Amino acid sequence: MQILSIRPEGGAGNTVARFDVQLDGMRLYNIALKRGQAGYRVFAPSAFGIAVVTFTPETASALISAVLGEITANDRNAA
Repeated sequence: MQILSIRPEGGAGNTVARFDVQLDGMRLYNIALKRGQAGYRVFAPSAFGIAVVTFTPETASALISAVLGEITANDRNAA
C-alpha cells in the first residue's frame, strides 16, 4: 500500500482529508477519511448513489493508520 497524495480538509464537516492510494494492482482516488463518534472511517466515492468500493475492516484500519501517519509526519516537517 502506498499513499499517493493527501489533501487535508479544514472545513466544519467531519472529513479530515481526501487521499489517493495504490493497492495491489490498482489505484483508488478521492478516498475520504472522516472522523465520527466511533473513531475514523474511510469512504470511497460513490456512483449513482452506490459505493464503488468498500473495504474490509483490516484494509480500512491499514488505510487509516497510513493516512494519519502521513498527516502527522507532514505536520512535523512543516513545524
